[in-house]
Amino acid sequence: MTTFVNTIPKRWALQATFRSGLTRPLPWRQHQLYQLARMAQNERGLVCDALWKDLGKPKTEALSNELGNVIDRAVKSAERLPERAKPEHPEVVDRQKPWNPTIYKAPKGTVLIISPWNFPMMLSFQPLIGAIAAGCTAEIVPKYLDPNMYRIVNSGIPETSKLLELQWDHIFYTDNGKVARIVASAAAKHLTPLTLELGGKSPVIIDSAYDICVAPDYVLVQRDKQDELVKALQSIITHSSQMGEVVPPGRADAARKRLELTIFKNVADGDSLLEEELFGPILPIVPVDFLDQAINFVNARSHPLVLYAFSDNKRLKQRLISETRSGGIVFNDTLQQFAVSELPFAGVGESGYGSQFSKYTYDTFTQLRSSMDMPREAEANLAMRYLPHSKEAVKTITAAVYTPIPPSSL
Repeated sequence: MTTFVNTIPKRWALQATFRSGLTRPLPWRQHQLYQLARMAQNERGLVCDALWKDLGKPKTEALSNELGNVIDRAVKSAERLPERAKPEHPEVVDRQKPWNPTIYKAPKGTVLIISPWNFPMMLSFQPLIGAIAAGCTAEIVPKYLDPNMYRIVNSGIPETSKLLELQWDHIFYTDNGKVARIVASAAAKHLTPLTLELGGKSPVIIDSAYDICVAPDYVLVQRDKQDELVKALQSIITHSSQMGEVVPPGRADAARKRLELTIFKNVADGDSLLEEELFGPILPIVPVDFLDQAINFVNARSHPLVLYAFSDNKRLKQRLISETRSGGIVFNDTLQQFAVSELPFAGVGESGYGSQFSKYTYDTFTQLRSSMDMPREAEANLAMRYLPHSKEAVKTITAAVYTPIPPSSL
């Protein structure tokens, strides 16, 4: 770990190390990714203890949802890195093929990753995995990763503000929209590219014909099914011993800042429970009379990171895809989208911009650097571009303007 006092000059050390070319060889990047996986594997006991003490997260959940995902994605990123890092040769017309058009995958450079202490470990480490694979430098634990390239800073608002004053090659921020505006403003001063993964209110729409189930931020359910949903949730809470460190039903422990899972019925538009993301065991239920009302309720708010819906009705699913906007949409589940690393995880509007997970995180920290190598022999065919233009040259150069346009179908 580094202290903030030593962070500022070491940021320039990270940049100098990057410029030395240390991160460019793929075997070096793969080693760092494997080291990240080893860290999650070897230190799993300490991590599980910390997650239990801080967040009340059960060990099995920490091993599967947090550490297991970090290890799996770090290893897969290392294995797939050679293919992802290959230069691409886009398909071009025959006369341009000798020019050797190429897209190189260049690391962006020194990046700053900001993530809150209470954020899921898998989501906090995902941008780091992409940064390592892309060949960028970042801030992370030096016990397993090269300390000349990756450092971690435990900081509060003043320290983070100071870090944001520095010039980075990319900033990846995870948390809420209010702070994201500050981060975006700081990035704009240096024209620094930015990825924002924000939360917001991720709603759940439950089809009246679907079996009652559990959901994350707030639930939109048909009014006559509200009580049935509440009873189902109460049953799960009563019979589950794997709910984390919650207090006995109906009680709160102010000293330990623990609160029993609390369900609020008949939550109306304008209620404070619907304003900010709920990082706690609180579940508001908003009764609606028909599907259109649920869709309008969602659309009247900022676009969520994920929209969840429970239904077997194909027509309803298609309506939600067509008539709502969100970073992602998940049917009949609220968690397994994290298990499919081939899908991009991204917000839209208030829930953020820029993608991550697996290849998409690699792409986030990679500059697509275009290249062409014009052969001397091509000059003869390009001579018509020089003044003075002959009539034949003008006809050839302006031919695209007279391209026949197919009729529209409407």
